[in-house]
Amino acid sequence: MTTLTHGSDTLTRDALAVLQPGFHGTTAPDWLLRRIGEGLTSVGLFGRNISSPAQLAALTAQLRAEREDVLVAIDEEGGDVTRLEVHEGSSFPGNYALGSVDDVDLTRAVARELGSRLAACGVNLNWAPSADVNSDVNNPVIGVRSFGADPALVSRHTAAYVEGLQSAGVAACTKHFPGHGDTAVDSHLAMPRIDVDFDTLHARELAPFRSAITAGSKSVMSAHILLSALDPDRPATLSPQILTGLLREELGFDGLIVTDGIEMQAIASTYGIERGSVLAIAAGVDAICVGGGLADEGTVLRLRDALVDAVRGGELPEERLADAAARVRALADWTLRARGASGPGAAAQEGTAPGIGSGTGTGSGPGAGADIGLIAARRALRVTGTIEPLQEAPYVASFEPVANIAVGDETPWGVAAELAELLPGTRSDTYGAEDGAAEVLAAAGERRIVAVVRDVHRHAWMATVLQGILAARPDTVVVEMGVNHAEPTGSPHIATYGAARVCGRAAAEALTGRGA
Repeated sequence: MTTLTHGSDTLTRDALAVLQPGFHGTTAPDWLLRRIGEGLTSVGLFGRNISSPAQLAALTAQLRAEREDVLVAIDEEGGDVTRLEVHEGSSFPGNYALGSVDDVDLTRAVARELGSRLAACGVNLNWAPSADVNSDVNNPVIGVRSFGADPALVSRHTAAYVEGLQSAGVAACTKHFPGHGDTAVDSHLAMPRIDVDFDTLHARELAPFRSAITAGSKSVMSAHILLSALDPDRPATLSPQILTGLLREELGFDGLIVTDGIEMQAIASTYGIERGSVLAIAAGVDAICVGGGLADEGTVLRLRDALVDAVRGGELPEERLADAAARVRALADWTLRARGASGPGAAAQEGTAPGIGSGTGTGSGPGAGADIGLIAARRALRVTGTIEPLQEAPYVASFEPVANIAVGDETPWGVAAELAELLPGTRSDTYGAEDGAAEVLAAAGERRIVAVVRDVHRHAWMATVLQGILAARPDTVVVEMGVNHAEPTGSPHIATYGAARVCGRAAAEALTGRGA
């Protein structure tokens, strides 16, 4: 695949080409533009880099002025994990909500609309979808980011999401290979381990990735997890058996392999980011994602030099680094062609971005454009019991668990703001593990209580407080915005299957009898 041209300049350019770094600020720093000129081919964006659609479009135009085919990547899953709308909450429900509806046409339409908004802002690589089968209901990092616990359901929706996203000219990055769903440990914090047999892994974890590959996913993201049946010694990101033997040779994937954030503790605290990056490329990775935590020029130079030194020292074959760089450039070339093929809308990618999050209409079909996220959230809503619309402003008590790093703690969630819009005078407070039912009851007074929880089955303190509130006020409404696993309680109980802004809106509409 690769013709080698030996020389330090080529080697340095290849080492830069395989990095996907982040940065601070809403404009590109000089060091980043300079490194793009020297061969850097990809840039990763996070919530800290985005303040508005117009600003994002200007930023990507600034990057593209240095290199027309630069890959601009983002972690925009929709639902709980949003970077486009980090300060507002997403206009799209996440995978768990889409899986609960189980309409692949709807999932495809949601992904296409999300992709269109990314493309309009100049983003051409999305580190999504999550294809993890959430088989461990106590999973601390996947949860609502998964389409569900059934491999067949996850497989068909993963394929639909890939098709929808890429039809908008944005490359999908299906993650977290070979599957992060059966873990009780967050790889941001430590090394998860899955100890199941080979047949189980093939039937469960790998099924959605096979579907994604068949659907044409342009890239796959590796997971920092140890699967003893596949490689007892190294996590997937660093395993030749898993990345080259399984993903490339057995599953036939020929696209770009990207690591999860190399600075995550599963790698950083065990191998260090420099050695981890060298081992990852040697194992079959093509691009190193870094920048969620370490987002400075020094990090880029450390990783670049580590790769160059590994080649010169004979630890990393030059052919492997060159092949990885060639795959990065091939995907960059695809995005250029995809942008050119997107027709009149391609002009939007040059800086005329549409408003993000404006869809609040009442369309009813999968092709309802900007309204599709709210439509999907309404369809995902599940009510146990009977709703008699609220006539007076309630008291909303939101129970806030500690957010995992993937979701972050910047993005608002809940139903309080949406209820206040429909029922002015609504009051609300947020509670944590140190609070009890008595505080909630005292603050609510005579108002009807709406208790909003997130993964109540995983948090004993939350379940205890909720039980105390319901004992005193059995007419309390319970809204579950996480994994809907606990037995429904409340009068009524509403499951939104995610905490995106549109999920809160759908719940508020149901509670007030207003909206669609």
